[in-house]
Amino acid sequence: MKNILFNVAEYIRLSREDGDKAESDSIGNQKKLITDYLKDKDDFVLYDTYIDDGFTGTNFNRPSFKRMIADIEAGKVNCVIVKDLSRFGRDYIDTGKYLERYFPDHEVRFISITDHIDSMKQAYDMLLPIKNIFNEQYARDISKKVHASMKTKQRAGEFIGAFASYGYKKSPADKNKLVIDEYAAGVIRKIFKLYIAGNGKIRIASILNEEGIVCPSEYKKLNGDHYRNSNRLDSTSYWTYSTVNRILQNEMYIGNMVQNKKSQRMRGKSKAQDKEDWIIVKGTHEAIIDNETWNKVQDLLKRSTRNPNLNSNMSIFAGFLKCGDCGRALTKKIGSKNNGGTVNYYCGTYVRSGRQYCTPHPIPHLVLEKIILEDLEAIMLNIDNMREVIEQNQEAAVTVKRVNENEKTRLTAELEKVRKLKKAVYEDYRSELISKDEFATYRQDYRKKEELLEKQLESIDNRQDEATPDIFDSPWIKRLLELRTIEKLDREIVVEMIHEITVYENHKIKITYNFSGEFETLFKTVYTDTENIG
Repeated sequence: MKNILFNVAEYIRLSREDGDKAESDSIGNQKKLITDYLKDKDDFVLYDTYIDDGFTGTNFNRPSFKRMIADIEAGKVNCVIVKDLSRFGRDYIDTGKYLERYFPDHEVRFISITDHIDSMKQAYDMLLPIKNIFNEQYARDISKKVHASMKTKQRAGEFIGAFASYGYKKSPADKNKLVIDEYAAGVIRKIFKLYIAGNGKIRIASILNEEGIVCPSEYKKLNGDHYRNSNRLDSTSYWTYSTVNRILQNEMYIGNMVQNKKSQRMRGKSKAQDKEDWIIVKGTHEAIIDNETWNKVQDLLKRSTRNPNLNSNMSIFAGFLKCGDCGRALTKKIGSKNNGGTVNYYCGTYVRSGRQYCTPHPIPHLVLEKIILEDLEAIMLNIDNMREVIEQNQEAAVTVKRVNENEKTRLTAELEKVRKLKKAVYEDYRSELISKDEFATYRQDYRKKEELLEKQLESIDNRQDEATPDIFDSPWIKRLLELRTIEKLDREIVVEMIHEITVYENHKIKITYNFSGEFETLFKTVYTDTENIG
């Protein structure tokens, strides 16, 4: 046996995620231990060193380990040396297969220095499977602790991902905080602006590609990040529908930390989490998109609408027109050049399936635009006339508030008195001035009074919350006043002001504004059907 020359593969592994300690299990420490072991052994020749730094021991899908096995298969290596068994692997089943089947079949000697295992000197002892099981259980325990620690950080709003969302980068001062990447943030703002303007997601992707803006994965690579998107084809290095779609729905851009979107069990593939299991912490970093823009986009995303034709006469009403009978969205049709190329809208059911399913409900674009402009102008003119009504409402609200405050003061004093009496009864009982039965009776009576007073106070608080606010402080009123001089509708005004336009066959439409519910008592004309649309 002494005449055998062993070509040695020293195998070294380090994974901080499975709980390895930097000092005792460092790469340098493992290498030094193996080097010292080989010093006085003439029948050992170091063939190569195989290092997997940052790879878990719970599976054998490691690049250097695979390279070592390839060298064994090629007859270049016939001895494997490790510091200890846990460096080789923590999966007791697969570890056992290598040690008890694969290495003996390939006449490979296996040495684990600190475990005092040498397959040539003695057979594996009965404790070896137990050691393997212990190593795996240790890895499982550490994995649970690591995941628990990660969840704690996530709930605290700390960023724990390897790569920040496009538009952000890790803070140089604190890797768990995000700061804005101004270039990428500019692209994000552009995407939101394009979508509000009526551009579909495919069209937005085309615009970005035409302008030579690199997609998020390529941008990260250009910045030196070793980033790989597992959902992207290797040949795809451009903006796509799905990329734009994800950006438009990503709460990270309004300053909220969104994590725990995927989970991964030990040795398993990552799995998407249900949205209710996501960990979302609000206001953890600077927003790229303001809340008003975000809300507009989310509302538009919920609408069922085709992408408008951006190459000719893009409709400012795309996604807002609905048939008053079948409920389907209206479809745009452009007339022939002989008819002046006018734009009209028709019921989508009628266009697709014919008159037997629904009637045309036609309405010209110019007529619709004229009606909405006139309606908005009427609302704006009525605002000043509403001041007297509002002021009267506010005076009534002040009176109600004064009465509520007086009642609240009286009830609070009464509640305080009851609580003192309840405390005094307990002290009388402790001093043996009253019996246990008397104490129980008094305590029950005072508890009922206390609960009743608390409910009365809660009722007053609710009434105060419902008091009439100063309506002219509303952002809707301020915005309407800003639009006094508008002469032409555009997509931005439609998105900002209108929730839905319902078109009926009898030449009537119903406009529901985004502020309709808020000012229902003030702007009743908003809800009346508009006649004479031509």
